[in-house]
Amino acid sequence: MIIKPRVKGFICITAHPDGCAANVSSQIEHVKDKGIIDGGPKNVLVVGASQGYGLASRIAAAFGSNANTLGVFFERPSERGRCASAGWYNSVAFEKEARSAGLYASSINGDAFSKEIKAEAIERIKGNMGKIDLLVYSIGAPRRTDPETGEVYKSVLKPIGNAYSNKYLDTDKKTIEEATLEAATEEDIRNTVKVMGGEDWELWIQALKDADVLADNCKTVAYDYIGPKATWPVYKDGTIGRAKLDLRRAKKAINENLANLNGQAYVSVNKAVVTQSSSAIPGVNLYITILFKVMKELGGHEGCIEQMQRLFSERLYNGSSDVPQDELGLIRMDDLEMRPEIQEAVAEVWPKVATENVDELTDFAGYQEEFLKIFGFLQESVDYEKDVDPVVEFE
Repeated sequence: MIIKPRVKGFICITAHPDGCAANVSSQIEHVKDKGIIDGGPKNVLVVGASQGYGLASRIAAAFGSNANTLGVFFERPSERGRCASAGWYNSVAFEKEARSAGLYASSINGDAFSKEIKAEAIERIKGNMGKIDLLVYSIGAPRRTDPETGEVYKSVLKPIGNAYSNKYLDTDKKTIEEATLEAATEEDIRNTVKVMGGEDWELWIQALKDADVLADNCKTVAYDYIGPKATWPVYKDGTIGRAKLDLRRAKKAINENLANLNGQAYVSVNKAVVTQSSSAIPGVNLYITILFKVMKELGGHEGCIEQMQRLFSERLYNGSSDVPQDELGLIRMDDLEMRPEIQEAVAEVWPKVATENVDELTDFAGYQEEFLKIFGFLQESVDYEKDVDPVVEFE
């Protein structure tokens, strides 16, 4: 079939297998160009491994450190001649590339919150990998089923305290609109923390420790975002922000749990990039289009793979026992984004953006390009007029 992008809101409902493979290959080449990371991880488990920062982490570990990797994700395979999800195609392509390079790579498609998937991961680790020296936790799920009670929790993007109105970019129409979000209830907050907070990260660590598959001096990292004040009401100070605070709570608890292994937990605050998740947050997509233009002009623009390669080589495995962290104990990979000159330039543009000047004041074209590349489109090496089979399976 001929596969073209079909975009509905902030989701593309099609994905191109060859384009996703090309996207994975380009990320691999970036990591290889940077060279091998001395002292990097050798046996890595990535929970949430199929897209965005999780996929980039897996690539950075495998091709930056020659690491064996096990990836866990929840993606849709091709059914009845329809496209699989981009994450499915990404993961198939990654495994093929990793194995061609002589690296162990295995994947588990299923509910990472469940006991069953944790048990399956442990079985594969024991059978094929040896002890894990790095766990990357990078889940961005909309819902979670509690493994003990069976209760289903759904996360929400809402402010806390008061309703919040702000302008946003309607990417379908390329217009600046205004959205109002109602304030979260206490149940909304509790549910979002249960889904997006640190509880499941702790459960993964406990399961791996109980199974004796964590190495001495192991590390684990989870991902956070803070961003500019313009987005704080719906992000940092909203329900998602409350969940991220719980992630930091979990970090402290995990450090105590790993003390007898000399293990260490970290939370990395990453840069704003185009992902399926960020596209859904009102105001954030407009901020990203302005940020891209400013950072491309002033320097320091990065995508997921550039961030993760730098996280591994300059922070987690920098040749020193000291991992640089701020006063809150956070790794700040958003350091280039949050430079005063960058934020001042963004703040100057923000109130001026209107439908009539979107192309002039923002990098809307760059945003759209990055969005479509997530789903395997706009890759120069791919012939999108070619008939392709949407069914791609793991070997």
